[in-house]
Amino acid sequence: MNIKRAVITAAGRNQHSLPLQTLVDRDGVQKSALRIIIEEALSSGVEDICLVISPGDQAAYRAAAGDFHGKLQFVEQSEPLGYGHALLCAREFVSREPFLHFVSDHLYISKESRRCAQQLVEIAATEACSVSAVQATRESRLPYYGAIGGKRVAHRERLYEVDTVREKPTPTEAEQNLIVPGLRAAHYLCFFGMHVLTHAIMDILSEHKAASANGHLQLAPSLNALADRERYLAYELAGRRYNLGVKFGLLNAQIALGLAGGDREEVLSQLVEALAARVGDCAPCREN
Repeated sequence: MNIKRAVITAAGRNQHSLPLQTLVDRDGVQKSALRIIIEEALSSGVEDICLVISPGDQAAYRAAAGDFHGKLQFVEQSEPLGYGHALLCAREFVSREPFLHFVSDHLYISKESRRCAQQLVEIAATEACSVSAVQATRESRLPYYGAIGGKRVAHRERLYEVDTVREKPTPTEAEQNLIVPGLRAAHYLCFFGMHVLTHAIMDILSEHKAASANGHLQLAPSLNALADRERYLAYELAGRRYNLGVKFGLLNAQIALGLAGGDREEVLSQLVEALAARVGDCAPCREN
């Protein structure tokens, strides 16, 4: 499996401004979240990137990409018809080839020398099938993520055969359908915001669009159908995702980037000072 193309979806109503936010990366350089995601994609060997955006956003995204704007192709999602529909907009770009897919409101920090995207692409190439990155996630975070059910691949660490996919399941639904042996209690394998997908996903999305009364498509039902149609795996990467779209998401991502880089000691020192100042401010409250 040779993966040379990536698709980043950035057309969601509550999502499209997040990739334009400026952070300080682990090297201490200010850059947009979009540029950090593009660098993640290119680290895996990807050569061309398609960005699915809302109409009128191209200039802002081109500016946020900086020197990498020449690597981008833009496709507009003319109507807000869902995540699956946004991905389907890139069908012509990916053609019949496997591709790397990112959501644009997540950042990723690896725990090893290989970046998260490189880890995922390598396991997909080895297994020659679709692979979604997942992270063990506590039950209280289920409203923010899609989740999978399945079983461990024999004699393979952190690799799972997917048999079920659900979008933002309730705790009851997760307990009934998404238990994965070996995980801690009340934890589920939730999506990481990064996938390697074969062209079959575009065929399934197209079929679901044709069957939809209003053309609205989410991705999870098509991934669930993918698990029925061909081999589909999930892989726990050596790393963590940071969702920019949740409360304090940008703050958490910035702290994580700072702690992962060469300025770690300075970041820790500033955090300790801030906490000490907060404790000091609260001292009179305790006395009263």
